[in-house]
Amino acid sequence: MSKNKRGLLLMDCRWLLLSILGLILADQAFAHGVAERDQGFLARAEGVWASPFMYLGAKHMVTGYDHLLYLAGVIFFLGKLSDVVKFVSLFALGHSITLLVGVLAHIHISPYVIDAIIGLSICYKALENLGSIRCLDPKLAVFGFGLVHGFGLSTKLQDLALSSDGLVANMIFFNIGVEMGQVVGLVFLFIALTWLRERPDFERISCNANILLFGAGLILFGLQTTGYFIY
Repeated sequence: MSKNKRGLLLMDCRWLLLSILGLILADQAFAHGVAERDQGFLARAEGVWASPFMYLGAKHMVTGYDHLLYLAGVIFFLGKLSDVVKFVSLFALGHSITLLVGVLAHIHISPYVIDAIIGLSICYKALENLGSIRCLDPKLAVFGFGLVHGFGLSTKLQDLALSSDGLVANMIFFNIGVEMGQVVGLVFLFIALTWLRERPDFERISCNANILLFGAGLILFGLQTTGYFIY
């Protein structure tokens, strides 16, 4: 097969994957990240519910494609576990601050605006990995985007009109669950990326993967921007 044909085939595969990913995101983007069944429980919960809120926090992170896509970009080229811990801790710190403060202080921002920015955060990280842009210190960027991601979840939780009875404790347990889910997701991501780095064609794979990552962020940004003007 000629180089031109391989290039066209590769491009077709990229667009196919982006189209599939777009359909997945479109199915979930307007649900604001919390399943309908879980919304019902959160809206009715009164008093302290430690285990359920930890479970829902972990579930949100493990199934939260936007968080996982961004974190995949963050750790993509981090070969040392110590570096992964540093960067992810900065993200977790930012995420925790705005999640807790946002809910408890009733700081409400349009979820479409926040999720659109989250989409751009994925695009930014992908471009940074591709070497196309580097406007911010990487650690500062991770912490800052962590703040944005936390606001996204806090805003969505506020839309559920949570009971004030046990709210502080429940939000702490929810946040603990989020961080536990983050650890689980990162373990699988780190193992997969470690395996990819051992491949001789990792450079080509990393380029294609980050192009797909950029496309996913762009799709998320487009869907949320559309939602902002429609709803």
